[in-house]
Amino acid sequence: MTTYKEAGVDVEAGEEAVDRIRSRVQDTFTPGVLADIGAFGSFFEPDLEGMDEPVLVSSIDGVGTKLKVASRARRYDTVGQDLVNHCVNDVAVCGARPLYFLDYYGVGTLEPDTAEAVVEGFATACKENECALVGGEIAEMPDVYGEGDFDLVGTVVGLVDKGEIVTGDDVAPGDVLLGLPSTGIHTNGYTLARTVLFDEYTVDDCPPELDGASVEEALLRVHRSYLDPIRALVEADLAQGLAHVTGGGLPNNLRRVVPEACTAAVDYDAWERPSIFSLIQELGDVPEEDMRQTFNLGIGMVVVVRADDASRAVDQLESIGESPIQMGWIEAVEESS
Repeated sequence: MTTYKEAGVDVEAGEEAVDRIRSRVQDTFTPGVLADIGAFGSFFEPDLEGMDEPVLVSSIDGVGTKLKVASRARRYDTVGQDLVNHCVNDVAVCGARPLYFLDYYGVGTLEPDTAEAVVEGFATACKENECALVGGEIAEMPDVYGEGDFDLVGTVVGLVDKGEIVTGDDVAPGDVLLGLPSTGIHTNGYTLARTVLFDEYTVDDCPPELDGASVEEALLRVHRSYLDPIRALVEADLAQGLAHVTGGGLPNNLRRVVPEACTAAVDYDAWERPSIFSLIQELGDVPEEDMRQTFNLGIGMVVVVRADDASRAVDQLESIGESPIQMGWIEAVEESS
């Protein structure tokens, strides 16, 4: 006789994990949540008061091989925050407010302590973004995930009035690029970062280039949420376009919000890169083009504003504790002869 547990799936461990996280998940509930976790579906009643044409905006993403760093360091309290903030940023740049978040946590062997730490991260970030954690899935699949491996995927749903969607369609030559600092690598480029750094260092090492931080601390810094500065600019009608700098770096993500007749001219000398990027580039002899197309290089969000609005946008951001960097401008694409 072979039991499910002997085959590799521990149902009791799954039930224990759910029991541990229940109260933290409930702490994220907003007035729109209509059902507790555990139902077959999640129910959310949005408040549409004051909206003329409400539009739902959704995004799904993961945190990539940053999970490998978390596993190596045996620290799991940050990657859940990374996932929520990444997804929230992706709907916020469209002008939307996040409503609710759902997660998928796939693992080879379920350890309730690890699951609890991961979901604690989800809950922490959901609370900070005023976004309800309405449900999720914990899947134990030893035939899919190897020993110590796991994966995280998150989906966020937000709401925006149709007339307030930020598309970038009105971006024009002469507009100014304002960059908002990142907290580090965020959630993209970790395959390159790990390849370079772990050939030389362990997670506990403190290279002098990192100013006292360990490799673990530098690599696991939480991908920040930009919801507050985005809302401040959108509500003041100052944002012509917004780019969340994720996979593809500044060149590819700016291209997503700049019309075909325009191009973004970035002054890469306008800010000082965080030391983790310099260490990766020097240690791995990584070409500058690869650095720019792989990492955020210290700018996690770019706001496109009219030149006449730039000083007002800077004042608005500084009033809420941001330190915007004027990092370039929009140019017209020269027609080929």
